[in-house]
Amino acid sequence: MSPAPDPPSTASSGEAALAQSLLAAAAGAQHPETAGILAVLEAVVRQTALAGAGTAGAGTVRQQGRSWQMDLWTGADPAEGVPKGDSAADRPAVPETLVAEALDHRQAQHRQPWWAWPIPLASGAEISPALRAQLPQALVLWAPDGAASTAAPQAIEPQTIEPQTIDTAALEACGRAAAATLGGFCPLLRRLSDLSERAERLERLLDFAAHWHREDDPEALLRAIAGAATELLRCERASIFLWDRRRKKLVGKPALGVGHQPLEVDDAAGIVGAVLQSGQPRRWQASEDEESEVNRAVDRQLQFTTRSLLAVPLEDQKGKPLGVFEVINKSTGRFSTEDIDTLTRLATQAAGVIRNTQDRHTAIRSRDRLVADVAETVQVIGHSDSITALRKTVSRVAATDLALLVLGENGTGKEVLARSVHFQSPRRSEPFVAVNCAALVESLLESELFGHEKGAFTDAHQSRPGKFELASGGTLFLDEIGDLSPGGQAKLLRVLEEKVIVRVGGSASIPVDVRVVAATNRSLAEMVREKTFREDLYFRLNVVSLQLPPLRERGDDILLLANHFLEHFAQQIGRLPPKISREAAAAMRRHRWPGNVRELRNLMERVSYLCPDDTVAAADLAFSADPKGPGESGRDPALAMDVGLTEATRQFQIQAIEQAIARCQGNMTEAAATLGLHRSNLYRKLKQLGMDEPK
Repeated sequence: MSPAPDPPSTASSGEAALAQSLLAAAAGAQHPETAGILAVLEAVVRQTALAGAGTAGAGTVRQQGRSWQMDLWTGADPAEGVPKGDSAADRPAVPETLVAEALDHRQAQHRQPWWAWPIPLASGAEISPALRAQLPQALVLWAPDGAASTAAPQAIEPQTIEPQTIDTAALEACGRAAAATLGGFCPLLRRLSDLSERAERLERLLDFAAHWHREDDPEALLRAIAGAATELLRCERASIFLWDRRRKKLVGKPALGVGHQPLEVDDAAGIVGAVLQSGQPRRWQASEDEESEVNRAVDRQLQFTTRSLLAVPLEDQKGKPLGVFEVINKSTGRFSTEDIDTLTRLATQAAGVIRNTQDRHTAIRSRDRLVADVAETVQVIGHSDSITALRKTVSRVAATDLALLVLGENGTGKEVLARSVHFQSPRRSEPFVAVNCAALVESLLESELFGHEKGAFTDAHQSRPGKFELASGGTLFLDEIGDLSPGGQAKLLRVLEEKVIVRVGGSASIPVDVRVVAATNRSLAEMVREKTFREDLYFRLNVVSLQLPPLRERGDDILLLANHFLEHFAQQIGRLPPKISREAAAAMRRHRWPGNVRELRNLMERVSYLCPDDTVAAADLAFSADPKGPGESGRDPALAMDVGLTEATRQFQIQAIEQAIARCQGNMTEAAATLGLHRSNLYRKLKQLGMDEPK
């Protein structure tokens, strides 16, 4: 704080010394605005009492409207003659006539026992009218026991003064010195107080902003921002109006004190509309500003009376308007220029947080929508008993982190099942990384799975994360796990047990959090017996086993999947999906589907592009030949036997009937249609072949 100006040059050296002594007493106060002035007043009282004036009291007076108000008072009460404090109830009545005369004549006035001195402002001080109205204007002293003499005024230290009789001139000099001290001291104190209050506001604003950045719920964030405004600006209500451009509305989110009622106004109505259009702050005070400026329709709707209002624009970092920040009814009267600055700073912080929160939640909603869309495409389709039971198992284990082992022939949809598990799990928003273990070369296996550091081997020009790191937090799908080399099996087991990896060429342990889903078309149990697969890794992976049935055993799921693929490919090429004829359906039921669902998908893709009609005929189905050959595939086992033609024919018929009934899930009418027979003829054929009727 800068020192107060020196007292006027006309003052005696004693007055100057006394003024410096009073200023020193004030400067030692802990809270300068109030306690500093009180320190000066207390010093005056001590000087007066020790000088023989007896019990005394002193105070400062400030004009408020047409009346005078005692600002601060210390010492004895004129009415009771006992020491009093600084509360408003303890302050004595102001000798208004004496104070008015002192200010009019600009010199001390005395009518026993009261003294009054005008407080002069320091020369050259730049004091605004608003600040001037807050400063004390007169110093008053109540000294009933003062005696008169002709002693000259002299500087008296508060701690060393001895009781003595002082004359009126000495008492006047003491008051003049104190008034001069306050004249230079008070503006500085007021500015210091304003700066201190501003610093406190900024500190609290930073605290609020730090809390806002930790708030994830948009509605809770807006309530916290509005609450901070009412607390900082000491007002009754606050509203954050967000601009709905499409509807041309300003929507209050929230409107503190309004309850749960929706608050919407036209974006050109009232003061908030003017602030939105102009981008400039506005304040309004009842009885001072035009009544038409305030939107009383909102007051009537909410049964509320607006007495004062302050609104500032909400803008993003690019200066584009987001809305308006409004506060209503200042508790101490009207909103000040300082309040405009505070609310503007608050709005700047709030706009950034609001925009970031909106962008984050928009991104989250988009992510969730995309995840849901992808999840729809990887569902396991089918109504057969085996698929229905499989889906129930998946729904139970998906919420856990248990390791899964998916078994099934090639093309049965093991990766689709693994993705279905992933998208039904809490990890659905994290990565799904698929690795074909059969394609991992032994020399590069460790680098592919665990990553490598720069320079770890030839051509390692930069560091690269492995599949485990890429899948951290999500799911790692290890396809064809049965083809993993023995060395790869040992390294994989270590990572699954310890849940940490070390990059090739590195030394730091990197923790990973992945759910492992392994898949194979081979019998791992048989491989364990043959010592080609590690037993400990087998049991580590086989916590939950999921078996996918071959397509030939899924009955009408064949047609269900076929129609699904036809719709998918027809949408891609922009045509209506063709219908499957009865003959084509029968042919598809009879086919063995050695390639399973993959073969069916490829066939439907070919049909979608090449079928010229709206109906798929049996002739349009060009089934792929079984690459294993009939003997290996088991399609016609009787042909591989050393039996006669009659017995081979009989066994072929038995197998064909059994497969038709299985595909139709025991429905004899459909099975007969598949075989090209009438239902009664099928029963007759069962008797001829010595077969039991299905139960």
